[in-house]
Amino acid sequence: MSEVTIYYRRPPKREDIFVQELVSKTAEVIITFTEETPLSRPTAMAGDEVILEAGAPAIWFTFPGLWHDIGRFYLLDDTFTGYYTNIMTPVEFHDPLRWSTTDLFLDHWLSADGRPLILDEDEFDAAVDEGWIEPEIARRAETETERIHNAALEGAWPPPVVEEWTLDRVRAVVREGKEGAVDS
Repeated sequence: MSEVTIYYRRPPKREDIFVQELVSKTAEVIITFTEETPLSRPTAMAGDEVILEAGAPAIWFTFPGLWHDIGRFYLLDDTFTGYYTNIMTPVEFHDPLRWSTTDLFLDHWLSADGRPLILDEDEFDAAVDEGWIEPEIARRAETETERIHNAALEGAWPPPVVEEWTLDRVRAVVREGKEGAVDS
C-alpha cells in the first residue's frame, strides 16, 4: 500500500501534516485510512457526544474538485460513531501521494443514529471577522455546509460510497495489500 501525505492548512498560520494509507482511488473519490488517529486531545466531540478517540481508526473520503471531505469515525473499540464532513478548499494534488488543502472551519456531523449537526460556526465567524477567509470563499463554505446539512435532513447524506466502505472492508483491503484496489 502507498501512503498519502496531506498538508492541511488552517488559517491564519497553522499547518498539520497527515500521513494515511491509500486504500482506493477512482476519478470520483480517493479513500485513505489511518488505523490510529492522532489527536491533540483524548477525544473529539460534537456537542456532548464523543465522536472520535485518540488512537481510534478513521476512514477518509476525498472528492477531487469538491469543497469537503468526509471521515467515517470510530471509537477505540471500533464502535462506529458517524460521519464527519470537513468544509475546505478543493484538494490540490501536487502529485498522486502529496496533497494540500485549507480548512474553512465549518464542519458537519451526522451521528450513527442520523442526527445532523453543524459544528464550529463560532470559529468560522471569528475567522471571517479576522479576514483569514476571503468573503467569496466564506460564502462558498456557508453554501456547502447548508447543502450538506439539508441533504442530511432529507436522508440523502452521506454519498453511498461512504457507507459502502466500512471499517471491516477497509482493513481487509489494507491487510491484503490490494494494490489492485487503486485505479489510477
